[in-house]
Amino acid sequence: MPVALPRSRSALAAVRQWYEDELRWPTTGTEPVELLTGVRFDALDLPADAGRAVLGRVGPTGPVLIDRSGSAGPRMLVLVTAGAAEELPELLEWLEWGSLGLDLTARGTGDRMPAPSPPPPSPQAWWPYGSGPREAAGWVRPPEPGREIEAALPTTGTGAGRGGRGVPLADRQGRAPDLVRLVSAAATECHRARLLRGRQARRQTDCGYGGQPFAFSNASRISAGTRPRSLTL
Repeated sequence: MPVALPRSRSALAAVRQWYEDELRWPTTGTEPVELLTGVRFDALDLPADAGRAVLGRVGPTGPVLIDRSGSAGPRMLVLVTAGAAEELPELLEWLEWGSLGLDLTARGTGDRMPAPSPPPPSPQAWWPYGSGPREAAGWVRPPEPGREIEAALPTTGTGAGRGGRGVPLADRQGRAPDLVRLVSAAATECHRARLLRGRQARRQTDCGYGGQPFAFSNASRISAGTRPRSLTL
């Protein structure tokens, strides 16, 4: 896991100024710089492997960052409209994902999230604050200063998403998906990622049994209901 290197005080001040002056996003005023959720936006919080799959499925979204600071592995934060965090539990229940205990949460009012260094002005430019693997968090899809961020965030209601009613076809191109479709994709990919991780863990465990990578012990097969108990007597 990459180690986050400390930034100088001047760099931290520049980062805070960029978010507060360029984007009008409130920060915590602490070091390291963090962003307050629940004011201009909320954020869906899911494992990075599931998040990458979601971005491939839904296409354009609002800003997205990856957070590598946690001990449980990297997380992906997808910015959504403010208030979405309160809707998430009911959305998961309505989509029939509520009983599975998915690793999918949201950060809303009273929460915070990392504030990565701003992206470079151009792909060829060198940004003095440092970004990417040097830091614990970085932008996957950075915000664009000068644009109304809220208009690009997934939301619910009339006109939400690319297929919203009342939105001219020409205006739907490039819009973020509606919140329901985004949450549905996120829940599906979180569940799929959990199954894949479980399958990989079982394969690694099975490799310890006599060089037979897909073999189970008699005891484990009995407990799993795949081997008759009489065959072990």
